[in-house]
Amino acid sequence: MSLLLSSTSPLRLSTSNGHLHLSPPPSATCPSFPIRRRCNSQSTLAITFHSRNEALRCCCSSSSMPLEISTSSSQDNQMQDCLFSSRAYWVSETIIAWNVDGPDEYCYLYASKSATLSVAYDGIKGEDVRIKLQEDSGGLPANVIEKFPNIRDYRAFKVPPTIDAKSLIKCQLAVTTFSSDGKCSDATGLQLPGILDDLFSYDGPLGALYSEETVSLYLWAPTAQLVRACIYRDPLDENTLEIVQLKEIDGIWSIKGPKSWEGCYYVYEVSVFHPSTLHVEKCYANDPYARGLSSDGRRTLLVNLDSDSLKPEGWDKLANEKPDIASFSDISIYELHVRDFSVNDHTVQPDFRGGYLAFTAQDSAGVLHLKKLSNAGITHVHLLPTFQFAGVDDEKEKWKNVDTEVLEKLPPDSPEQQSQITAIQDDDAYNWGYNPVLWGVPKGSYASNPRGCRRTMEFRKMVQALNQIGLRVVLDVVYNHLHGNGPLDENSVLDKIVPGYYLRRNTDGFIENSTCVNNTASEHYMVERLILDDLLSWAVNYKVDGFRFDLMGHIMKRTMVKAKKALHSLTKEMHGVDGSSIYIYGEGWDFGEVAKNGRGINASQFNICGTGIGSFNDRIRDAMLGGSPFGHPLQQGFVTGLLLQPNGHDHGTVANQEQMLAAAKDHIQVGLAANLRDFVLTNSDGKEVKGSEILTYGGIPVAYTLCPTETVNYVSAHDNETLFDIVSLKVLSEKQKQGTLHLDLDSLWMHGNFVQSRFVCTTCQNAHGLAVGC
Repeated sequence: MSLLLSSTSPLRLSTSNGHLHLSPPPSATCPSFPIRRRCNSQSTLAITFHSRNEALRCCCSSSSMPLEISTSSSQDNQMQDCLFSSRAYWVSETIIAWNVDGPDEYCYLYASKSATLSVAYDGIKGEDVRIKLQEDSGGLPANVIEKFPNIRDYRAFKVPPTIDAKSLIKCQLAVTTFSSDGKCSDATGLQLPGILDDLFSYDGPLGALYSEETVSLYLWAPTAQLVRACIYRDPLDENTLEIVQLKEIDGIWSIKGPKSWEGCYYVYEVSVFHPSTLHVEKCYANDPYARGLSSDGRRTLLVNLDSDSLKPEGWDKLANEKPDIASFSDISIYELHVRDFSVNDHTVQPDFRGGYLAFTAQDSAGVLHLKKLSNAGITHVHLLPTFQFAGVDDEKEKWKNVDTEVLEKLPPDSPEQQSQITAIQDDDAYNWGYNPVLWGVPKGSYASNPRGCRRTMEFRKMVQALNQIGLRVVLDVVYNHLHGNGPLDENSVLDKIVPGYYLRRNTDGFIENSTCVNNTASEHYMVERLILDDLLSWAVNYKVDGFRFDLMGHIMKRTMVKAKKALHSLTKEMHGVDGSSIYIYGEGWDFGEVAKNGRGINASQFNICGTGIGSFNDRIRDAMLGGSPFGHPLQQGFVTGLLLQPNGHDHGTVANQEQMLAAAKDHIQVGLAANLRDFVLTNSDGKEVKGSEILTYGGIPVAYTLCPTETVNYVSAHDNETLFDIVSLKVLSEKQKQGTLHLDLDSLWMHGNFVQSRFVCTTCQNAHGLAVGC
């Protein structure tokens, strides 16, 4: 069991059999919809339209609508727009699923290698191939429904077994239906993940492999028509060292190059049909399995992580020197942000501040504080995202900063501080990091120099230094979404290499955005494989000790179970790490398109029980603080004065408050009992009940775990207000707030799902938001 608090809070909770979870500043963790943490306002939209600046006007709802057939130019344009949607699914080599309406007489599959398909009143033109499809009256088979539960009621159309499906998937594709009089009644593009998994699932090598004499490249890109690697000697030189064409076998493009490539940089040039533009695009992308990058993040560095020159002294022996952890139930986790940890710590030398090497400064104020926490019982440090993310330039000379001396002279309640920071927020060094670009490369802005291999060496030194002061290291992994999409976005990688595969689509074929932006689809085989390979790389190459999964509920349960099994199979003898000591946990919120197993059995709180994988327990948080992150900010709870210290908010009658307080006590009891659903306790009515029989205000069982390690108890995390702020807000009456906390409740505003307000903090005398704290 775990407890989670805030690093800015003086409150500490503990149990005889629990984790203690501490943390720093804010945003929004919730069981319903956690928009937060500076998702860049300039993020690319999920839909890229044609050169015409017009919205889709045809067949863009989840239900199929017949076309209004007309020979006019405007109507032809509307019909052409239908190909921007992909409402049909090629789910296996022999089956296409489509929810097309009506008793149409004929259905055809069209393909064009040069992407010249167009829709007119009498059908599709510009095809290289036209194939007649027959409907299967038996509907979709069980294995297809299991993989794609959201299309269980779609009609099934049989693809002739004689066609060359492996060649067709490289083309622009469309399906149409025709009525008995020969008129085209509907048309749409196709979603291909099903057939790609059916024909091209692959478990061989990917990325760059190094031997004594060669460097080999492997890329999974089954829909690509051509792949070349552009090799550069220098990370910023526009002149290529050479451009080499890769050869394809069953969707795997590969080449064996000379050993001299090691230390060079490369990008892939992928010629591929992209459904967002309806063109064959020439996309330039980093390797999805990149382990190093250029300083501007635009080229992949060929770096061999097994090289002795990249290992700190004693690195290979670190597994034997890690802090002991007898049981996952003893884990206590402290959340922090790499930059925030030291950026203003003047006991750290300037070039180390805000970066990995600050953790190696043994006598700095921050490290001395961590040592005290370790001595007090903290076992793990959770680092907010440290992979390559967008929103902060890795090259420090490009950062913009405010003049802090000017800010210090401003009145505490002035809006000018926020105004000046807002003006540079897209060009400064601050970002929590939930804008993933490449999952497998350490973030360059935290290195003393983002060029070359510095980030690798310095990340390893950070892990080693933390282990040596008694703290294990947890990485925050964000596999639920990506920051970029499309063929042109500089932050797009996966969607350039296999368009339409890595990102989860809705039934119209457009990208789902419920996580924030560009949801990924771990239900697809090669997405899951990339996640598993990435976890293993961080565990083996950087010897990290745990993983915190952002929005874990958007990942399939199957993926999480495989992740745990793969990590726990690592051994000191074979891999240099003890995988059985790696703890994984995450946010099991159940919302969006994956809610209620909408895309398969997802890793939600209730589904994950019995796996030994942890999930955050929002029940004890809400019971203690009162309300929820999305309720009224003055709603009080067990530790914030409900019934006993009114703050002026209308909580109903005394009887109602007594009932709320009693319910909160029950929820807390269950949380202190590891949220075990079969634990028997005496509730506020004096009855003996199981934890699963105590319900939340929404009628959902409070308890959902089968073992203590499956819950992470907390009252404050980096999302939402700091503990100090939220307690101050809820506990003090209006009269007490005057002179201590100047709060204008009328100025509360919603940003995404955060409630924020400006107030004067009595601790630092500065004006800042409740979601920032001091």
